[in-house]
Amino acid sequence: MLIDTHAHLNLNSFKDDAGEVIQRALNENTWMINVGTDLKSSRRALDYANKYERGVYAAVGLHPMHLFRFNAKTDEYDFTTQGEEFNYDVYEQLAKFPKVVAIGEVGLDFYHMNIGVARDEIVSLQKKVLWQQLLLACRLNLPVIIHSRRSYDDLVELIKRFRKEHRDLMPKDKPWGVVHCFEGNEDDAWRFFNLGLMVSFTGLITFSKRFDDLIRRLPNEKFMVETDCPFLAPEPCRGRRNEPALVKYIAQHIAEIKNLSLERVAEITTQNARKFFNI
Repeated sequence: MLIDTHAHLNLNSFKDDAGEVIQRALNENTWMINVGTDLKSSRRALDYANKYERGVYAAVGLHPMHLFRFNAKTDEYDFTTQGEEFNYDVYEQLAKFPKVVAIGEVGLDFYHMNIGVARDEIVSLQKKVLWQQLLLACRLNLPVIIHSRRSYDDLVELIKRFRKEHRDLMPKDKPWGVVHCFEGNEDDAWRFFNLGLMVSFTGLITFSKRFDDLIRRLPNEKFMVETDCPFLAPEPCRGRRNEPALVKYIAQHIAEIKNLSLERVAEITTQNARKFFNI
């Protein structure tokens, strides 16, 4: 069994066949967490989760890119963001549904900065909304799925301040958040571990060997696997639309690096995900 801890079947890439994609993964004994990026996709993630007795779960949250309206374009995607104002009460109502297992994805994204808005304004609003969503997660006793792109230093500084101010709300005996699509080095990983966070790996780790030493030395209890589909399809499927059933290739790559069996990596990551998301 595997758990894809970060999927986006709630996005338009899967509007015509999400049910087929979900069933294909479930048939391979792969569960998934569909992660919201704004209010619309968060509601859709919950709708999908509620259709299945088990194996499909939801996270709700407002992605930092969706705080401003602009065209976001890279080799991986091309879409227009929503420019949504964060509504604490609405997300709180969504997050209280039983199939919601996390707040996310939330965080900081300093990659798209040329959007006709001053950099200081972008950074300030992203940090303000991240703080509000961290507070929401703590109050509801839910873990947090964190997006961080070109912003690790700022993220660490903000989390340190948050933990200091709200130490009474923070879990003390278990990880409370995960940095998804981790792309840093070993020093970055340990900075996050020391703040009570985990990391999760996508198909990025199959594209080059720069993650190999980190993965080889990584404690088994500190990581999970994800697809971040429809993006970042792992080798040997690079260039295709990604989907939860392909998370096995990420687990297999980790198994080869750690000199473990695929079954053992599946056992480790599934146990970590079950414990972290309380599923």
